[in-house]
Amino acid sequence: MWTFTTDAEEFARAAEPFLLTDPVSNTVPLTVLAGLRAGLPAQDAYFGWWTDGGQVRGAAFRTPPRPVGLARMPVRAVAELVRALKGDIPEVVGPRELTDEVARALGRSGHVLPERLYRLGTLTVPDVPGRGRPAVEADLPLLVSWMYAFFAEVKLGAGEDVPERTRQRLSLGELFVWESGGVPVSFAALSPAAGGVCRIGPVYTPPEQRRRGHGAAVTAYTSQVGLAERCDEVVLFTDLGNPTSNAVYRSIGYEPVSDYAQVTFYR
Repeated sequence: MWTFTTDAEEFARAAEPFLLTDPVSNTVPLTVLAGLRAGLPAQDAYFGWWTDGGQVRGAAFRTPPRPVGLARMPVRAVAELVRALKGDIPEVVGPRELTDEVARALGRSGHVLPERLYRLGTLTVPDVPGRGRPAVEADLPLLVSWMYAFFAEVKLGAGEDVPERTRQRLSLGELFVWESGGVPVSFAALSPAAGGVCRIGPVYTPPEQRRRGHGAAVTAYTSQVGLAERCDEVVLFTDLGNPTSNAVYRSIGYEPVSDYAQVTFYR
C-alpha cells in the first residue's frame, strides 16, 4: 500500500530507516532529504512510501520540476504506484528494472537516458599536471556557464534555476575545480553526506580541455575531499552512452553497482 504526504519530515519518519538500509542504492532520495533539511525549496513536492506486511519496503518522491524519483523497491510495487499517481508521471528516474516497469504500467515509451551507479573502491590518483582546490566566489560565472553546458550536453533540463543553485552549492562548499597553469579547466560537485554516502556530480570539462586527464583528476581530488572530511563512501552516476567517462571512472577506482535510467515519456 502506498501512502503519500507533502511533509518531508513525515516522509523521513516513515521511510528514512528503510532508505538507510541501503544508503548507496538510495543515495538520491537520501540526498534529497538532506537538501530539504538544509532549506532547499521544494514547491509542490510530494513523497510516498510503500508498505508490505506492515514494513516499509519502497519509496518514491517528486520535487517539481524534477522527475518522479524511485528508491529501491520490489518491482510489484511499481504498478500500484502508477495507479496511485493516476498515471501522472511525465518523467521518472531510478533503478532500471523499476523505470522499465513504470513504462510498462503506463503503456508509454519515452526518451531513455541509461545510467550506471558506481561506488568508489580503492582510489587511484592519476598523475595529471595541475592541482585541485575548492571553488571560490570568483569562479561563479565560469561555473554557471559550465553547468549550462553540462545540461545541454547530456540533453536534459537542469530542473532548477542554474545560477541560483550553483551559487548555493558554492556557498555550501560543494564545488571543486582542477587548475592547470593556474586556470580552471574542469569541475566536480560533491553532495552532502547522507547515510554516510557522498555523491559526485555533475563533472564537466569543456571540450577544448578534454583528453588530458582533467576529468579524472578533479573527480579523484573531490573524492579524496569527501572521504577525508565528509563521508564514509563516495558514489557517482555515469551516462552509459559515454564509454569514455565510464572508463575514466573505473581507472581511478570506481566499481559498478547497478544500472539506472531517467525516462522522459513522450506526450
